[in-house]
Amino acid sequence: MRFAPAFEGALLEILRTRDLVAVAVVSVLFYAFYYPAPYAHQVVEGLPIVIVDADRSAVSRAIVRNLGASHEVEIAADVPDMAAARALVRSRQAEGILLIPRDLGPALVEGRPGGGIAVWLNGAYLLRAEAVGKTIGAAIGATLEGRLSGLARSAAVPVTPVVTRPLFNTTQGYRDYIFPAVANIILQQTLLFSVARLIAERRRTGRWQRGAFLGVWAACTTIGTLAGLFYFGLIYWLQDIPHGGNIPALLLTVPIFAATVSALAMTIGSLVRSGDDALKLLIPTSIPFVFLSGFAWPLFAMPDWVQAIAWMIPVTPATHIFVPLNQMGASLGEVRGALAVLVLQLAVFGSAAAYRLR
Repeated sequence: MRFAPAFEGALLEILRTRDLVAVAVVSVLFYAFYYPAPYAHQVVEGLPIVIVDADRSAVSRAIVRNLGASHEVEIAADVPDMAAARALVRSRQAEGILLIPRDLGPALVEGRPGGGIAVWLNGAYLLRAEAVGKTIGAAIGATLEGRLSGLARSAAVPVTPVVTRPLFNTTQGYRDYIFPAVANIILQQTLLFSVARLIAERRRTGRWQRGAFLGVWAACTTIGTLAGLFYFGLIYWLQDIPHGGNIPALLLTVPIFAATVSALAMTIGSLVRSGDDALKLLIPTSIPFVFLSGFAWPLFAMPDWVQAIAWMIPVTPATHIFVPLNQMGASLGEVRGALAVLVLQLAVFGSAAAYRLR
């Protein structure tokens, strides 16, 4: 079968077959708008905390006022002791406790031990605990800096401000962190599902023709490339996600990624009996691939055998290529390690698919 008819036939079959177009096109469109929507506010707001103010001084009141002015936390209650505060946390009416001890102000001025402020956080929800902890820390720091800065100059109390500025994701928003990484999972899985089902169904119904391999592979790569450029171009722009850091490099690497995923999917499709079997095999892989891609937890902090598995999946090098290129403006040289892995995967999966289907 010639290249052009095979290419055209695969494209039309994907676009005309309800099951395939639902996965390859409709799902890509749906997730592009659905997934960023819950995180549109970027940061958590209004997390309830409880105050135990045993000092009742001007300093403690200033700390509470600063906390009340923040958007991230909301003072749910001001209770007289820790027992009442713990009861509110246990009943999930508060995410954290701020204990301001008695004689805080004089202890800070005199540098006496025991003058610290205690914070208890509900560590069961890591993101909430981090937000509450950072907000309380910022409120305490701002209050003490304002109160003690004059004293430091006169009494040699060291006050050294620490200013933290993010180099990338400058809003420190959750959506800007998670969506660029999850988008790679969406692009891989939708292409993987649709192409594996296409090949498996053609083989099951006897419609697979020898010699159609290159045309079908090119058609599937085209679908994947258009989906990638749609996300990294239009969707990132519409969602106001940092993008376009290195467009020429993206134009080179997105087709390589699409061709690699397509080759892997064609190999899988050649090994199963039907399209349903392909989906049964691949659907459970989505969640493990999210964790193996290395954005939720650093790859280098995982056991060696887990890292080895992770680097066999196209989305892992893709995440380490597309996030730096899109969000950080990295050069190809700076992502050459991950790009080399992706090219190696392309050679391996492409050879396997060709061996099975030509």
